[in-house]
Amino acid sequence: MVKIRLKRMGTKKRPFYRVVVADSRSPRDGRFIEEIGYYDPMVEPEVIKIDSEKALEWMKNGAQPTERTRDLFKKNGILEG
Repeated sequence: MVKIRLKRMGTKKRPFYRVVVADSRSPRDGRFIEEIGYYDPMVEPEVIKIDSEKALEWMKNGAQPTERTRDLFKKNGILEG
């Protein structure tokens, strides 16, 4: 199963995340299929940059967003809700 999820990057106590499409069996920070955006919660206001066309294309093909990425999609206006 393919998931749209966050990949943790950055240093200790200063994380930022990349929004990636990955196989659900691969580790959190391991191999991924495609990077479709990023999320930085440490700056004010938090930065959310996601390629909505790629995200919608992957979801149309069956990729499931995790709860956190679904929330980010709603904040960014990609999903209704």
